[in-house]
Amino acid sequence: MLSCGEPSGDLYAGALTTELRQLDSAVDVFGLGGGHLAEAGGRLTVNYAGLAATGFTEALSVLPRSLIAYRRLVAAARAERPDVFVAIDFPEVNFRLGAALRKLGIPTVYYICPQVWAWRRGRLRKMKEFVTRALVIFPFEEALYRNWDIPVRFVGHPLLDLVAVSPGREAFRREQGLDPAAPVVALLPGSRANEVRLILPDLVEAARHMLRDIPAVKFLVARAPNLEDELFWPVRMLERETACQVRLVASRTDDVLEASDVVLTASGTATIQTAIHERPMVVVYRLAPLTYRLCRRFVQVDAFGMVNLVAQRKVVPELLQDEFTPEAVARVATRFLTDQEHAASTRANLRAVRDALGGRGASRRAATQVMDVVNSRSDI
Repeated sequence: MLSCGEPSGDLYAGALTTELRQLDSAVDVFGLGGGHLAEAGGRLTVNYAGLAATGFTEALSVLPRSLIAYRRLVAAARAERPDVFVAIDFPEVNFRLGAALRKLGIPTVYYICPQVWAWRRGRLRKMKEFVTRALVIFPFEEALYRNWDIPVRFVGHPLLDLVAVSPGREAFRREQGLDPAAPVVALLPGSRANEVRLILPDLVEAARHMLRDIPAVKFLVARAPNLEDELFWPVRMLERETACQVRLVASRTDDVLEASDVVLTASGTATIQTAIHERPMVVVYRLAPLTYRLCRRFVQVDAFGMVNLVAQRKVVPELLQDEFTPEAVARVATRFLTDQEHAASTRANLRAVRDALGGRGASRRAATQVMDVVNSRSDI
């Protein structure tokens, strides 16, 4: 049984399922996921669409649907008695599921663990109660779990295998009707509706500022799956009011990144994806004011962007909450386009981040660990 609750988790779930089925063609996978899990041969007990939200206050809006999903998944576990439960991030639901399935005697492998190194470190105490094995994707996470006596393996980051570029940089620009020689800026406003609603308008306004300094600049906007059209009205307004070439591209983030020169991205997994492409980036984020005030007191790191956390220093700029203004974003992004030495130095730092992520094969290593837990259980 597998459970993930957002697009990136679904991507990893699909890759893991593919590897599990290659290790053993008889493996049956079911649970909470989306299109990638289904395409890999998993059975969707519940589709995750509409469950993802960031922050305390935002999570309240999806709580009823989360409770329904939780109950359906527990009922499915009781009926099908899986050999192992694989939780992929999404602690809001997966912590409760792990505790419930432990009572059923089902071991839990936590793959893509929650960011306890950043905030709410007390969650490790809860994880110790139900996690049979933690599979972590960042090298600095392993020691943290070992200190809590939670069995842990560093498997590397699955995005190293999943980054896929179809037509290539120049071909994709031509496909989108963009001048291959023009500077191109990518906008990645997030994968959740509440993220896009809070972040995209100011990214688009930053694009307006950049146009005043660099009139030739073009824009690509990456659109995550399962998001409503109305969220992207600022993009349509930008193109209509400036006559600038702005392309909204759905479900092809890697192509968007490969075709770009600079990336304006919401903090999260997208920063790692951008680093793999070695694209200079500006990391931004904004929460609802109440959520930010509640969260800030629990944060235990100086940097928020995953790229900076892996590097253990700020290799790319971060503009968060009140610092996230269109003027500030435009200023630091424009420097990447106009200062080639600065851009080259940043690309070199991002290459080092990519090299620290464990090399290719993370999904196969994770699948091997999952099957090891299954086989260990059958030997008892």
